[in-house]
Amino acid sequence: MRIDAHQHFWIFDPVRDSWITDDMAAIQRDFIPAHLAPVLQQNNIDGCIAVQADQTEMQNSFLLELASENDFIKGVVGWVDLRAKNIEERLDYYSQFADMKGFRHVLQGEEDRALMLKPEFMNGIGKLKKHGFTYDILIYTDQLQYIPEFVNAFPDQKFVIDHIAKPDIKNHKIADWAKEMRAIAELDNVWCKVSGMVTEADWAKWKPEDFEPYLDVVFESFGVEKVMFGSDWPVCQVAASYSEMADIVRQYTSTLSLSEQSVFWGENAVNFYNIQ
Repeated sequence: MRIDAHQHFWIFDPVRDSWITDDMAAIQRDFIPAHLAPVLQQNNIDGCIAVQADQTEMQNSFLLELASENDFIKGVVGWVDLRAKNIEERLDYYSQFADMKGFRHVLQGEEDRALMLKPEFMNGIGKLKKHGFTYDILIYTDQLQYIPEFVNAFPDQKFVIDHIAKPDIKNHKIADWAKEMRAIAELDNVWCKVSGMVTEADWAKWKPEDFEPYLDVVFESFGVEKVMFGSDWPVCQVAASYSEMADIVRQYTSTLSLSEQSVFWGENAVNFYNIQ
């Protein structure tokens, strides 16, 4: 089974979705399963993980409903207020939905860059394992410095870094990012999504070779057994089509053995998100 481990759906709301600025006009519209299904088929992808794009439980309901209606949506990564006093109650509630695989918080947008280390946030993270939930780490590179302490506090919790932690590919900055990613990769309970890269490159002028040094770091440090493909559709469309994004990764992974390619393109996501 080949899995796209990271994509989004939404009914566009210009107020709620204000993060989709005018320079991202290509995605200022609705994106629903009917739009994605033929694209997955064209790219030989069997299923996907739908990830939250709005920090409300209302979107959890929206995504879970879409998953119940579309077999190719293999799981949902939602949002809950991990700092809430009733976090245990909310996790108990979501445990009834087999399609709810895990959660994430938009840490990249927080004024407090070390929010993940606050006791209230860590309290919520500490309750995920009991319910079998994963956690997606969405950060910018300036927050990588906090991740070893964060992850080490929960050695039995499964984490995955979204979008290879968004290095500055546009300006070819790599040294500090690479050093911190290599350190994080040494932790047994952290995976990495090869996703979102085109949005960190020059949207108009990127070339496939721009990504190779970053992919080298990810694959060499995490190993093929802890990386997975994600398109970041439809966000990727500000810079590339789904096929263009996938082709970058296909070309890079073409030198892997067939068994390694199978692990990267599907098995890791199936195992990480417990896809049945």
